[in-house]
Amino acid sequence: MAAPSHVLAPRSTVRFRPPRFGLGGSHLAELSDETAIATVDAAYQAGIRFFDTSPAYSPSEQRLGMALQPRPRGEFLLSTKLVGDDPEASIRASSERLGLAVDLVFAPTHDETAYPVLDRMRRDGVIKVVGAVSDDWRELDRLIQYVDLDCVLLTSQYSLLDQQALPLLDHCLARGVSAIVAGVLVLQADTVQARRISAVCEQYGVSLPQAALAFPSRHPAVTSVLIAASSPAEIRADAALVRQPVPERLWKDPGLVRLLSSI
Repeated sequence: MAAPSHVLAPRSTVRFRPPRFGLGGSHLAELSDETAIATVDAAYQAGIRFFDTSPAYSPSEQRLGMALQPRPRGEFLLSTKLVGDDPEASIRASSERLGLAVDLVFAPTHDETAYPVLDRMRRDGVIKVVGAVSDDWRELDRLIQYVDLDCVLLTSQYSLLDQQALPLLDHCLARGVSAIVAGVLVLQADTVQARRISAVCEQYGVSLPQAALAFPSRHPAVTSVLIAASSPAEIRADAALVRQPVPERLWKDPGLVRLLSSI
């Protein structure tokens, strides 16, 4: 579908604000049922209330559903992604696998025919939130100009070591669109830049992963960070890092400012 000639007017405020951190379900497909469910349970016990999955992560949806079905439905946000040519059939199948209604649905940026269907489903109350997902910030940046999205999910290109997507975040803020980011813990810690950033962080008692989890939300458009985990211990460790405050003076350190501005 060709892009409409009109551009949406900016919103005065962000319409949708998900929990600050969420569990991304991609790794759940690689685990046993028992370990996957235990990982979700550990995330819930650690205070995480946002859970993202996809039919492409089979059998992530089934495992996530088994773990979340006993929980009070109003306590958590559940998202999945579209697959195939029929948005309604995709959402119905995801809900059946999950055993739960889905709150938020992400469509790929190339499937522009899906967005009018999702908009209708949002207005009808079948889903609550409409988003787009991509690993290319430019695709999301193009889409938010004329599609009425509540949020975008950027799976790369914005982290402590990669800030390519900064223009997208600025445009999301101007349009009242929430930005959710993932992949922030892919740190490439053996690179020179990562080692230099880590050295500055250590002066403030902050580890590189701790800084990486805290960094994206410093941009006001970023409302949530998704964390993938392969075990209960991993998600508990990440949740513990999230709870540890990062001193504001770290972000103002001249050495760190120079390093980040050079990325």
